[in-house]
Amino acid sequence: MNIVDNGIDRLAVARRLLLEPAGLHEGDLSRALAEVFEHRVDYADLYFQYTRSEGWSLEEGIVKSGSFSIDQGVGVRAVAGEKTAFAYSDEINAGALMSAARATRTIARAGAGRTRVAGTMTPGAGRSLYPADDPIARMDAEAKVALLEKVERMARGRDPRIAQVMAGLAAEWDVVLVARSDGVLAADVRPLVRLSVSVIAEADGRREQGNGGGGGRFDLSYFDDEIIERYVRDAVDAALVNLESRPVPAGTMTVVLGPGWPGVLLHEAIGHGLEGDFNRKGSSAFAGRLGQRVAAKGVTVVDDGTIPDRRGSLNVDDEGNATQRNVLIEDGILKGYLQDSLNARLMKVPVTGNGRRESFAHLPMPRMTNTFMLGGDRDPREIVASLDRGLYAVNFGGGQVDITNGKFVFSASEAYWVEKGRIQYPVKGATIIGNGPDALTRVTMIGNDMRLDSGVGVCGKDGQSVPVGVGQPTLRIEGLTVGGTA
Repeated sequence: MNIVDNGIDRLAVARRLLLEPAGLHEGDLSRALAEVFEHRVDYADLYFQYTRSEGWSLEEGIVKSGSFSIDQGVGVRAVAGEKTAFAYSDEINAGALMSAARATRTIARAGAGRTRVAGTMTPGAGRSLYPADDPIARMDAEAKVALLEKVERMARGRDPRIAQVMAGLAAEWDVVLVARSDGVLAADVRPLVRLSVSVIAEADGRREQGNGGGGGRFDLSYFDDEIIERYVRDAVDAALVNLESRPVPAGTMTVVLGPGWPGVLLHEAIGHGLEGDFNRKGSSAFAGRLGQRVAAKGVTVVDDGTIPDRRGSLNVDDEGNATQRNVLIEDGILKGYLQDSLNARLMKVPVTGNGRRESFAHLPMPRMTNTFMLGGDRDPREIVASLDRGLYAVNFGGGQVDITNGKFVFSASEAYWVEKGRIQYPVKGATIIGNGPDALTRVTMIGNDMRLDSGVGVCGKDGQSVPVGVGQPTLRIEGLTVGGTA
């Protein structure tokens, strides 16, 4: 599916869309950065962005909404010590660029310091983890609506108890250009698509919902009949299972988590606590614990922004650094944190390619890409069969975590009660409560079925949202608290 190209090709696209319409050249970027360095700053960068996005939703066979937008702008950042100044404009021209540069330099005292801006811009290394084509343009409006209508037909045809079907299709084409004071010029062209389906099943006066979907960094042709059928099956089966669900017993018990999307618990309860800003400030439960055992043996957690076509992957991060495969926890030992350039410099460690921002109007910060736990050697059926009395959670809905102490609360959208190694019945209303760092030490069995999610994750932090991936194998965790309704 990948189109073979290189970083220079993407740079050409970025120049054509972001610089040429405004009559800007690399020399203008160097002059704007030099304007920032009229004061004593340590680092500065320019972040140009052009984004085309489109969304369609269908309900009861009718297109309920359609949207299309184009956004563009430039953000200018200056860093002096721990202080950051930031200004942005939704107009890209020489005047707006210089005005933003002058505004950011006020962070520091007048008078040039020892740090100097690079005299020339050098393109960064090229890489192609996904195609550069605009997914919006690859399919016309009639075909997009027909795709959603097909989703509805498949869902209704799967079971007569399906009373309502909602389907959504989203596509985005994002072009970014980063110019840095150290002379690096980096660009990326990022497609992103997602298909979602939600159904409501009804029987005997009871209504339950199920969801499915997925996507990634490719075009809309990915959603063929086989893929659509899988998403529809996931949604319909979840709704029908929930029609049969019973109240869940509450208490402290052993919990088995299924593979794939349940890795969102790992993302929230552990991943955020491994981001560099929280650890530099000492607010994370993992702060100061490098080299220490923080998880059971066999637990290895990785953040990898280099997986082809994945929703959380990037050729370069939003600071122009190449993304990497970062081992955060290895066999239970804490190995490192996720870093952007600011926190890496202050902590005197290398950047990890995890500087991310929602748009040109936002500051970058250390964020996850695709975060997952590696698989073990146990058969997942053996893990479920090992439960004497406990919960088997296959899918999750919402959740939240306090990174200062690692405490988390998650609601299971599909779960089963297990006794003596056998699944007894589906349950409803299960809430899993625990402490992320403590839960890692309570992992006693790790399945050989590690799986990434289908491509639906969105991560929120400090008011910014970015696409991410999660994953894990089947896990057995001892002593979690399950809040229930029975």
